[in-house]
Amino acid sequence: MARSALLHLLRSQSKHRLPSAYFRTGQRLCRSLASPRTWSCRPSLTSATQLSAGHRRWLSQSTAAEEESKISDAPRSGGQTGEDEKVDIVVYHGPVSTTIRKVKLLSLSSCFFSVLLGPVITFMTLPNMSMILKGVMASSVLLISASTTAALHWVVSPYIHKIKWQPGSDSFEVEMMSWLATYVPRTIKFSDIRPPETNRPVVTFKANGKFYYVDEEHCHDKALLARLTPTETSSS
Repeated sequence: MARSALLHLLRSQSKHRLPSAYFRTGQRLCRSLASPRTWSCRPSLTSATQLSAGHRRWLSQSTAAEEESKISDAPRSGGQTGEDEKVDIVVYHGPVSTTIRKVKLLSLSSCFFSVLLGPVITFMTLPNMSMILKGVMASSVLLISASTTAALHWVVSPYIHKIKWQPGSDSFEVEMMSWLATYVPRTIKFSDIRPPETNRPVVTFKANGKFYYVDEEHCHDKALLARLTPTETSSS
């Protein structure tokens, strides 16, 4: 009897303790689920998914942009090659072009210093001379310097320093020299070329009222030279 009573008592206590253990286990499970450590993996998974999707979009956009740039560059390169083909070719160089430029710069510098320092030197070095004679001497120095510079420009102004021409074209470009010894480009049409009909020493042809000179010995393009040296019969 005592044994049976003791067993009954133990069974009754175990029945009462079981729900409390279940309750504690469930409570722990709820706490673990509610803790931020358990749920911290969810945002990282979503952020990784968003980053991968954004990376895919960026790759697709960059690929499309590269394809569009290739397509747009194709006609541009073709246009550039077409423009390069139309560039004029230098077919003539004046053999004494550098020498003429140096002489002209020397003449211009001497004229400048004569105008600037000529009267000062004349009036300071001859104190006993009258003012009228000093003025005459200063004016003569200026006149001689200016006249030599103008004469040099008149002689070498028809000289062609460079000719650019595309074979088959109806016009060509020449480089002339201004009175300040700078190169000036001009475009001349073959239809405007005429015989010079002048007694000037350095002239080959006339175009648009201006004279031009080409050194025939250094012009290797004979077809161009024939068109630059017309005769009176051909022009008429």
